Amino acid sequence: MTSWNEELLPATRRALLHRTATAQREGRTPSMVAGVLRDGRIGWSGGRSCVDGHEPDSDTQYRIGSITKTFTAVLVLRLRDEGLLDLDDQVEKHLSGSGVGQVSIRQLLGHGAGLTAETPPPWWERTPGETRPDLAAVLGEQPFRYPAGLRHHYSNPGYTVLGSLVETVRGDSWEAVLRREILEPLGMLRTSLGPQAPHAGGWAVHPWADVMLPEPSHDLGLMAPAGQLWSTAEDLLSFARFLAEGDDRVLSVASVREMRAPSVPLESGDWTGTYGLGLQVVRRDGRTLFGHSGSLPGFLACLWVCAEDDVAAVVLTNATSGPPITEVAQDLVRIVAEAEPRIPEPWRPLPEVDRDLLALTGPWYWGTQRYVVKLLEDRGLELAPLTGTGRGANFRAEQDGSWTGLSGYHAGERLRIVRNADGVVAHLDLGSFVFTREPYDPAAAIPGGVDPEGWRGLAR
Repeated sequence: MTSWNEELLPATRRALLHRTATAQREGRTPSMVAGVLRDGRIGWSGGRSCVDGHEPDSDTQYRIGSITKTFTAVLVLRLRDEGLLDLDDQVEKHLSGSGVGQVSIRQLLGHGAGLTAETPPPWWERTPGETRPDLAAVLGEQPFRYPAGLRHHYSNPGYTVLGSLVETVRGDSWEAVLRREILEPLGMLRTSLGPQAPHAGGWAVHPWADVMLPEPSHDLGLMAPAGQLWSTAEDLLSFARFLAEGDDRVLSVASVREMRAPSVPLESGDWTGTYGLGLQVVRRDGRTLFGHSGSLPGFLACLWVCAEDDVAAVVLTNATSGPPITEVAQDLVRIVAEAEPRIPEPWRPLPEVDRDLLALTGPWYWGTQRYVVKLLEDRGLELAPLTGTGRGANFRAEQDGSWTGLSGYHAGERLRIVRNADGVVAHLDLGSFVFTREPYDPAAAIPGGVDPEGWRGLAR
């Protein structure tokens, strides 16, 4: 049997190259490089170019545009984890005089602050950063389009504010903090603010003729935290590994998972995608993918991670428009996941068991609906309907002897054991819902009471 740790099979590698080559040709882009991460290691990378013998490889730099925002979000989450701020703090508490101080840090991270999508003219992506020397020039006289918290409205200026927040709290430049706290710990030494050879040049391809035009490349100044970075496929796959697994030198696994949680309602009818804290989240081919796309004149970039399949993909190209790289990267994930599905870890028993918790397992009843409680690792519990539909959830054990719901309807709700005077478990209380060992157990404290005559048949 093929081990998950072996390299990708030749047929899989050919399918990945074929998808990349097809995208480069049909998208009419000067060059394209792609890479796939599997089981935490680079399983494949490949490149195509319009110039024979000059195919890019995984060490070739491209501009990655708004993938930069995910790096900025990680820096903000680090400040939160260190206790230097709270995500629900108003910006004014840490960055006075911004002009948008009444919005929260969380709203900025999730593009829910209601700020404009772009800066005032001129087009910021094609002009030098010194055109906007301060936040007032970035935000303009009317920075809001919607009330804060009302809807998702993507905002590049919002991430400029977050970059300035990082600088103020840390007392250092965004670039220096980024390099010290993310790039160096993760070994991303080919990620930088400006291009470093070997790197691709940015091009625009004429929509109706096979001719090209070079695009300008500017230092974005204050807008850098929204889209400045250059990187390579290899470096971005290292970043993908971090987003999937966490790294305590940078951000814990709990915090990177928090980044994937939806932060604000999206447009009506958009049920396949959402936005967390610096991460896009989508459903594609039955899989949940998280990551980010990016674009600047002359460049397109995309990074997607599928945690359940332990596969990530990066696609980089040097054209202003053309190839649908979001779909290409998603296809690369699908190719690997379907051709070589992840080999599951062996079943293993728990290392130890609490006898009192073991006694809680088995069937319980909410009214007449049947549920089952299972014991998980770290004293966690799973509550699930035995058959049909119902509100199930996993629960995390707390130090006070209760459990906190982690998903669905019961997320954040407390599950508690209620005992009789003699210490015997009477029932479970989940946010005031009573679960008993028997349907409507008359010995339990059922709200509204139980008919004293008990269960009965139909009198004839």
